[in-house]
Amino acid sequence: MALTDVQIRNAKKSEKPYKLPDGKGLYLYVSTAGGKSWRIDYAYFGKRKTLTLGAYPALGLADARTRRDDVKKKLSEGLDPSLAKKREQLAAKAAAGNSFGLIADEFIAKLRRDKRAEPTIDKNTWMLKVLAKKISPYPITQISAKDVLDVLNVIEKSGRVESALATRSAIGRVFRFAIATARAENDPTSALRGALQRHVPVSHPALTTRKEVGGVMRAIYGYRGWPSLRAALKIQALCFARPGETRSMEWSELDLKNATWTIPATKAKMRRDHHVPLSRQALQIIEEMKEVFGDNGYVFPSMMSGKKLLSENSMNSALRRMGVDATEHTAHGFRSSASSILNESGEFKTDAIEAQLAHLDVSKVRRVYNRAKYWDERVRMMQWWADMLDEERSRKVE
Repeated sequence: MALTDVQIRNAKKSEKPYKLPDGKGLYLYVSTAGGKSWRIDYAYFGKRKTLTLGAYPALGLADARTRRDDVKKKLSEGLDPSLAKKREQLAAKAAAGNSFGLIADEFIAKLRRDKRAEPTIDKNTWMLKVLAKKISPYPITQISAKDVLDVLNVIEKSGRVESALATRSAIGRVFRFAIATARAENDPTSALRGALQRHVPVSHPALTTRKEVGGVMRAIYGYRGWPSLRAALKIQALCFARPGETRSMEWSELDLKNATWTIPATKAKMRRDHHVPLSRQALQIIEEMKEVFGDNGYVFPSMMSGKKLLSENSMNSALRRMGVDATEHTAHGFRSSASSILNESGEFKTDAIEAQLAHLDVSKVRRVYNRAKYWDERVRMMQWWADMLDEERSRKVE
């Protein structure tokens, strides 16, 4: 006869353990201490075995019968339920030990082993350990597309559309790393393509006349903030590289004897080495950094304890403190300033200016050709640009 909830609740401990059968091999086992657990006896290839399904009352009568039926089903498929349970427990234990956070740590460590640029490592760390913190403790095999979307929606709603898109890509890279190391079978981020707001590139405000740029240069040279930040702003104006490339400038990238700064492909937006001729003014600023901070690691170290290089917003924040409005000019805006003024000067070929701005040329052959053909002109152009900035900075303000 099948058991009832009342019978189960009223079962008391005895001097000897005993069983209360429910049918089809399922029974309630009552220990001498009064503990109750569900068990099932079965035969597998002639060998009698017992499997504990769970403790009462955590596992109720209805659920115990469901598990009994699962055991019967496994037996009909030729499987040993006890072995299957052990495998499930091992899989659950492995999943718990393979959390998204732990695998993300391994992925970041791999980036370091692969000698990826420090800004790339820092950005991935920020996205995976800060922005995606919510899913960090989840077993990676149990993370759904919705779990990831919940994280990304929070970022997107804060107005950081580009960060949300970049974080989706970073999370996807961790999943693909987990798949490659046999700890996951799919990447849920692939189902989220098109789910987020599309990033619409915005132009960077820039002052585009010699007089206006001269005013910004006076502000920068009069700035009394952190020495490396002041120097980074000067180099940003003189070399008009992308701000991230300037902030992460390393001594190993500099050939001071030949007055050349080589931005490695790992840092460059176009993923190819970019060579920047250094003017006399740029060389002087860099030499001053060597005297102040030495020539190890980054040229422009951070003022914050524990940080290796200037933060992403540091140069723009400094410009704001100088009174340069965000709608007028940004650190990135020096690129537009240089492009406008150099083109208007009529002194240099457009291809030479574009080559210096590291704008991608559609023809690989033409890229190689222009780099060789326009190098001397670019050296002359960068010195002309530096001299012009000095001239406008020193001009008397009317």
